[in-house]
Amino acid sequence: MGAMSNIVAKDARVEVIGSGFFFTEGPVWDAAQGCLYFSDIPANAIHQWQPDSGLAVFRTPSGKSNGLTRDREGRLLVCEHAGRRVSRIDSDGNAKTLASHYKGRRLNSPNDLVVKSDGSIYFTDPPYGLNPTFGVAESPELDFAGVYRVAPDGSEIAVLADNCTPNGLAFSPDEKRLYVADTEQNHLLVYDVGPDGGLFGGRVFASIPGSSLAPDGIKVDREGRVFVTGAGGVWILDPGGDCLGIIPVPELPANLAWGDADWSTLYITARTSVYRIRMETAGLPV
Repeated sequence: MGAMSNIVAKDARVEVIGSGFFFTEGPVWDAAQGCLYFSDIPANAIHQWQPDSGLAVFRTPSGKSNGLTRDREGRLLVCEHAGRRVSRIDSDGNAKTLASHYKGRRLNSPNDLVVKSDGSIYFTDPPYGLNPTFGVAESPELDFAGVYRVAPDGSEIAVLADNCTPNGLAFSPDEKRLYVADTEQNHLLVYDVGPDGGLFGGRVFASIPGSSLAPDGIKVDREGRVFVTGAGGVWILDPGGDCLGIIPVPELPANLAWGDADWSTLYITARTSVYRIRMETAGLPV
């Protein structure tokens, strides 16, 4: 096992917690409820999984949701392909639009998102949802795919990077770096994060070859290691970008999330199923 022995729990195996879906994405753990939420994009649904009661439909229609996360108040944030927006599900169950346009033009199809400790929201906006299976049969209004930042008070939506086809994203533990998957180029980019929240110094962090649909989702553990979905499973990279190993997954994975009370279970969405595996390391609470 080598370098992986202090990362993956001894004798841990990838196990299925749900199957029979169309294309699962966007997992996020809800610590308050002790459950996992994830999207099934073509089914237009957000599902909930709890260890004791199993699976249930949480929300449908979901705007053909993809990436999910939680804000600093614990509310669910949603990247909607069909809605072409980032929304927030409030306590009354209504979805409030947080971002839908840039300079008067509709976003492409928000894909994944993370929340910084100051409450600002970063999201990616590739065109993958502009088709009827994963979103809507519409044309883009923007001539680029960007990484955006929504200010903590929601007053400003700024594009921070537009030189890639961005997909998954994650902050380093100290929030001084933002990792972004450039799926079309089969590599990860890394940007430095400025004091004002801006991005600069974009560069290739690592290559993830072997699939036209990956890299995709990204998460980081407390030690700063980067976990990214790719061909063969979940690739684990050290903070310098070197590959430490791959957790094999039966299907091509799309995204992943840390969960359970100790944040030491890795949940993996992979096409028709959702998986989990116990780890020796732990992720950062969402």
